[in-house]
Parts: sequence; structure tokens; C-alpha cells
Amino acid sequence: MIMMDQSKRLSQPLRWGRRERTVVAVLLACVALAVIGLGAYAVTSGAPPRKDCIEVTFASTLGGATEHACGGQARTVCASPGAFKSTAAQLRAACRRAGFPFG
Repeated sequence: MIMMDQSKRLSQPLRWGRRERTVVAVLLACVALAVIGLGAYAVTSGAPPRKDCIEVTFASTLGGATEHACGGQARTVCASPGAFKSTAAQLRAACRRAGFPFG
């Protein structure tokens, strides 16, 4: 009789009961909440960019370099761009976006 029950149990496909469905629903809800939370964090984190900053990326002897300046320092870089002859077009555009005169 025990052999017959085991054979019958093994020959039938597994059925999802109420407990299994509840566990899967809870896990899916947790994953959804985690994704929503990470999305909200990604959208709201970080400081807003300042309008008086310039940033220019250019090639240097060791690879790529970035010139980043804000406020008075950015105004000075835009007023005398002599050191950035190779990136004059990029610097001009960055100064225009920040509202500083170029050259």
C-alpha cells in the first residue's frame, strides 16, 4: 500500500497550493518595491548642476583629463583660454552655456 501511494504521488505533476502562491506573491512584491525604491533614489540623489560651472574633457599625455571650474575660477578660465588652445571650441561652448564671455 505504501508503494502504491508513492508511485501515484511521483506520477502526478506538482500542484501549487495557497501557501506556495502566497510566498511567490510576497517575493514578487518585495522585488517590485526594491526596484521602485532604487529608481526613486536614482532620480532624486545627487546635487543639481550649477549653472556657473564649466567642464571640458580633453586628451592629455596620460589619457583623458577634465577641466572643471565654477564661479570666479570659471570666469577666469573663460577670459584667458590661452592654456586650452587644443580644446578652444569645447571651452567656448562650455563658457557660452555658463554665460561667461570667451577670450
